[in-house]
Amino acid sequence: MNETHRAWTHEAIRKIEADFARSADTHLVRVDLPKFPGITLYLKDESSHPTGSLKHRLARSLILYALCNQNLGPESTLIEATSGSTAVSEAYFARLIGLRFIAVVPRSVSPTKLDAIRFYGGEVRGVDNAGAVYAEAERLAEETGGYYLDQFTYAERATDWRGNNNIAESLFRQMGREEHPIPRWVVCGAGTGGTSATIGRYVRYARHHTQLCVADPEGSVFHRHFADRAVTTLADGCKSYIEGIGRPRVEPSFIPSVIDRMIAVEDAASVGAMRAISARLGRRVGGSTGTNVVAAMTLIAEMAAAGEEGSVATILCDAGERYAASYYDDAWLAARGIAWEAEAERFNGLLAR
Repeated sequence: MNETHRAWTHEAIRKIEADFARSADTHLVRVDLPKFPGITLYLKDESSHPTGSLKHRLARSLILYALCNQNLGPESTLIEATSGSTAVSEAYFARLIGLRFIAVVPRSVSPTKLDAIRFYGGEVRGVDNAGAVYAEAERLAEETGGYYLDQFTYAERATDWRGNNNIAESLFRQMGREEHPIPRWVVCGAGTGGTSATIGRYVRYARHHTQLCVADPEGSVFHRHFADRAVTTLADGCKSYIEGIGRPRVEPSFIPSVIDRMIAVEDAASVGAMRAISARLGRRVGGSTGTNVVAAMTLIAEMAAAGEEGSVATILCDAGERYAASYYDDAWLAARGIAWEAEAERFNGLLAR
């Protein structure tokens, strides 16, 4: 690497690290559960990142990983295959360091997410089938001479799972003064598999007794692969409307060996829990947060039945404003046969003050 290129790389890394220094840590929201005495639910609110979602951490890590591997230069074009939120964050960081960014997304992605990608200067290329995003991203990278960030491969290795303020380290630090500072369970979803890999590895590295549960849409392949490693794809694709989690194939970043349990969640339950936790918090959250809450409340009910006390922590992945035209539109849900009302009533009861 010549000195001009080295100086550009150093400056790009400085800009990203300066941006990180300007940002506060994300909030940890405590949810008391009167129906489950002695058990508390915590939500790690990743919507408070500058780009509004959990994927802000991943985008930062992926681009730093590419920079430190000398894969990027001042004329590089960044390409990503994505369901939306990662691309919003990657577009933000690409603009920060002055690079062109192209997101390859399924056409079904929320229009609000597409607007956010464009707001940060990113370009959008739509494909009809979610399974086609990989090949199209690779084709675009070859056509433009660009760099394919490939979150589905590199998510589990780009993030430093030992520390560096990753989501697990931040969560456990914030839990330090609570009644039950070491959660009985941490719950997350799986889109790339990077978050579950980070949390699962960190729990072992820190020698905590916490167990990791991954909540997965019923129509996704991940929970099937966890039960039977021979299952790696779904012939008819991922049959879920919950954006950001669930996949039709097992991604390279999904590490099942660090997961203690998986819970499959129907879309109706995800939407019902999303509506209920939104009402409890007084603000809207996204669908994947609903999926997490379903699994978390399942575990909490089991703890209560066993006479256990303690804490369960999960992730508030993004805000619900991105889904005003989908999960918060009753007509949109009805058109897709998502009967969420009974589930919302059930979770309203479980989460009641």
